[in-house]
Amino acid sequence: MTATKPVNLWRSPDHVRDYLERADSISHRTEGESALLELISPDVRRVLDLGTGDGRLLGLVKREFPDVEAVAVDFSPAMLDAARKRFAADSSVRVVEHNFDQPLPNLGTFDAVISSFAIHHVAHERKRALYAEVFGLLNNGGVFCNLEHVASPSPRLHEEFLHRIGYTVETEDPSNKLLDLETQLQWLREIGFIDVDCLWKWRELALLAGRRE
Repeated sequence: MTATKPVNLWRSPDHVRDYLERADSISHRTEGESALLELISPDVRRVLDLGTGDGRLLGLVKREFPDVEAVAVDFSPAMLDAARKRFAADSSVRVVEHNFDQPLPNLGTFDAVISSFAIHHVAHERKRALYAEVFGLLNNGGVFCNLEHVASPSPRLHEEFLHRIGYTVETEDPSNKLLDLETQLQWLREIGFIDVDCLWKWRELALLAGRRE
């Protein structure tokens, strides 16, 4: 079940370590990441990574687009340390500490805003507000790519998903605040994004995307 209290364990080094040990083995994850990279224009110059974690997704973007300038945002001290180590030799990446429970700071504008399994840790009303902030940060033609953990349509499907990734209802992350895909896609349309769609999905893992005209 999704957490009903505002729990967020990502400040815990033990919680972060457990996740990073399992991150590479998350089923079908690389498929979603590949689909996300396809949405980024070859002309991209500036990228914002929301909830960068250890910088895994941004590292893939930098490998594909080595000249891109990037800002990586996270609030977990352990994740921030890992991201800073990953990009220590890359002066084009700026790592910023920020909690998504608060409005985003002034970071400039971007050609692409990306996120990977992060936004589902904030309350639903904050998710929608954050999507609106992202829209305001995008340059015309810019893309928002959110590889996200979304809610299943039924408890049975949720339990099946957890089983597939090695968890149970009792052991799943209490930080999760999962929301259905359709609601989030509708929010993006209402905010003003165009070409809004789910471009990839495996059970509760989905790639939501939209552009600013």
